[in-house]
Amino acid sequence: MTPAIDTDSLTAIDVHVHVEVDDNGHPSMGGKLMEASAAYFKAGHRTPTVDEIAQTYRERNMMAVVFTVDHQAATGHPPIGNEFVAQAAARHPDVLIPFASVDPARGRSAVDAAVRLVNEHGVRGFKFHPSLQGFNPTDRAVYPLYATIASLGVPAVFHTGQTGIGAGLDGGGGIRLGLSNPMLLDEVAADFPSLTIVMAHPSFPWQDEALAVATHKANVWIDLSGWAPKYFPPNLVRYAGTLLQDKVLFGSDFPLITPDRWIAEFDKLDIKPEVRPKILKDNAVRLLGLSK
Repeated sequence: MTPAIDTDSLTAIDVHVHVEVDDNGHPSMGGKLMEASAAYFKAGHRTPTVDEIAQTYRERNMMAVVFTVDHQAATGHPPIGNEFVAQAAARHPDVLIPFASVDPARGRSAVDAAVRLVNEHGVRGFKFHPSLQGFNPTDRAVYPLYATIASLGVPAVFHTGQTGIGAGLDGGGGIRLGLSNPMLLDEVAADFPSLTIVMAHPSFPWQDEALAVATHKANVWIDLSGWAPKYFPPNLVRYAGTLLQDKVLFGSDFPLITPDRWIAEFDKLDIKPEVRPKILKDNAVRLLGLSK
């Protein structure tokens, strides 16, 4: 069980932070994909340890949702262990909230792992990256996994839109952008109304589609990670400040984008003062079931 947290004392909750290396130095991705994403985002320290991540957020009086992505079936690269992420986050319960990643290609073992990770390791949600993991979210073979996550009462985060992973490589490193079209999640949301879905990132080039899904499906949220806010499409800013103000979440995509840069640019957006705390913290408190 996650200990009670004094969320009133927090400045923000970042719902999208990547663990890119474990304590033994094993990275989340192989060489070419890691190098391409670092070049795309012009990232500095690309692989901070979990302890460094915790310190980054503790110094800013923020909490962070941390996770990795299991894409071994599609890329052949062994993942960082979900158990490691959960145990490492447990060293910093004041700032880190663990999510997990189970590769849908693992079939029944992914379903069993999801139950175990929530019940035995305190995982509070799951991350999917359809393009990197190479699966269509509407594939009925994945539906037992969605049903299990819904029954566990935790959210599922899906990468949407273009990705910096594979960007600039021949053939994009084999990564297919169409698998992360948010309209695919409309079908999932309709079939699993009790599953809380978070569409991660401004969904270029399908931003209006993402806004349509989130306004139509009560169980679909949006996080604003992966883009510097100064580049947010105007329609996204408009909806975040009005119709979707209760379902939009602060996410940075750290270490690719720092929370400092994200917050500084978010402060310049045309969003009402009374809406800003919802996006920075209050919506995440509700999504994650944190005590205020």
